[in-house]
Amino acid sequence: MLIIDCPNCGPRPETEYGYGGQAHVAYPEDPHALTDEEWAQYLFYRDNSRGSYAERWVHSAGCRKWFNAVRDTRTYEISAVYRIGEARPDTRKGA
Repeated sequence: MLIIDCPNCGPRPETEYGYGGQAHVAYPEDPHALTDEEWAQYLFYRDNSRGSYAERWVHSAGCRKWFNAVRDTRTYEISAVYRIGEARPDTRKGA
């Protein structure tokens, strides 16, 4: 089982969390001005890269707060957790 280190509650099993998708996706400034294609791009299209990936998680069975985590999509290893609004930390080895 994956253990996720909530920045508020500490390490807990993944069954206490809900996945929220890719982190750092900005809401459109004027959503009413978007075409249907642009709105679909915002809603449904996300990066799908191998390796280090920033994600949003909610601790639904704990503090109920959202936070970000950097997870390797190949190994599931979480290299960093950080609060919403904070910049993504540099998780490269030797950086």
